[in-house]
Amino acid sequence: MIPLLLLAALAYPRLSRRLSHFQQSRQAAAAIAEIGPRLHDGDLIFQTSRSAQSQAIQLATHSAYSHCGILFRRGNEWRVFEAVQPVSETSLASWVARGKDGTFVVKRLRDAPTGLTPAALRRLRAAGEKYRGKGYDLYFGWSDERIYCSELLWKMYRQATGREIGQLQTLREFDLSHPAVQAKLRERYGKQIPLNEKVISPVRMLESRELVTVR
Repeated sequence: MIPLLLLAALAYPRLSRRLSHFQQSRQAAAAIAEIGPRLHDGDLIFQTSRSAQSQAIQLATHSAYSHCGILFRRGNEWRVFEAVQPVSETSLASWVARGKDGTFVVKRLRDAPTGLTPAALRRLRAAGEKYRGKGYDLYFGWSDERIYCSELLWKMYRQATGREIGQLQTLREFDLSHPAVQAKLRERYGKQIPLNEKVISPVRMLESRELVTVR
């Protein structure tokens, strides 16, 4: 027998969305309760975004992961610093619930005990603060005027530690063959696609040998 709450959700789309959000929030809270004690400042976190451009990023990079942020503890709460619109921070619980299915991966510098000293973490935070409030870069340019998610994390680590987390590529190195990718490129660039622009994708950071998996 179908539960009454499920029948109501099917009959009323708004209720269905609220129910889905409630379930995602509960899943996020459970996941955070499990991982929270093992998190460190400076950990990188990856998810599948539900943004309009996520599908194109996944297709072009051959990866499910299309968004990322960096974790810092503020008081008793874990926060995710990220490049959205604008560069800002949000609670880890809200960040996880915002992603597809509430799933995420946490990565850490492989030699974090020596590579992320208190002084290095202060530099990492300071590097991020330089970008706070900057607009999201829809065009994935490499300048600091506007910035996208993986670019923010890559530059923060490069400036604070000298480490390059993930291999830089040019736009032409991605798989641009899918119609959804081509449509997004036309929407953003018209006929002037900057194929030689430097880009760092979430998956290149995720797969970096500089990182180990926490979760």
